[in-house]
Amino acid sequence: MTVEHMDGTQLALITGAASGLGREVARQLGAVGMRTVITSRSPDHAAATAAEIGAIALEVGLDVADDDSVNIAARAVEEQFGRLDVLVNNAAAYVDWTETVSGASLADARRVLETNLFGAWRLTQALLPMLLAGSAPRIVNVSSGAGSHGDAQFGLIARGGAAASYGISKAALNAMTSTLAAELQDTKLLVNAVCPGLTATYPGAEAMGARPVEVSARGVVWAATLGADGPSGGFFRDMQPLPW
Repeated sequence: MTVEHMDGTQLALITGAASGLGREVARQLGAVGMRTVITSRSPDHAAATAAEIGAIALEVGLDVADDDSVNIAARAVEEQFGRLDVLVNNAAAYVDWTETVSGASLADARRVLETNLFGAWRLTQALLPMLLAGSAPRIVNVSSGAGSHGDAQFGLIARGGAAASYGISKAALNAMTSTLAAELQDTKLLVNAVCPGLTATYPGAEAMGARPVEVSARGVVWAATLGADGPSGGFFRDMQPLPW
């Protein structure tokens, strides 16, 4: 691989971007002038999506739950682009929505945490040196109101204990976000968590009140394009603080 020609345009990498919310975030970031890098566990899927929306595909697959895959992908980013300005940790794992703490398979719970918490964590660690070398680096962790005490409809205590490991993983992701922001407070890097809201990315979602992906992606794009005086360590939905 060789470093692609790069001008001063900011470069954003989005995980889980071959479809759904990640794809739309990449499209919208491209529309505001960023060069966007599509990643997927399947390089072919990433390449197909990139061709559709005028983005760039990472030349290797990326499974954020796998240490080796993340290390290989980080090296590929450096070799293919030589820099990185924005990281959007969007890839996520889900479980049976009836799952409870008392009845959960801990193997399934570990799988969810491995992607939703540790996946974002390990990829952030791997790409942080490149991000910190930039002039205006940003990290956006795509979270959920399911990990919040403040979401009256979908929050941790609003579901009667259902979707336990998903909600717990997102609460932990929020905690990781604020802790990382505190560590990096003397740098130019801003890191925030964003809940995109219930989004129509799967069959039947509209019947549950899900909104179009184009609407949900806007808050993620906002956090990825914050100015130097923007917040860091926060949790937001639709550009507004969300308690957690």
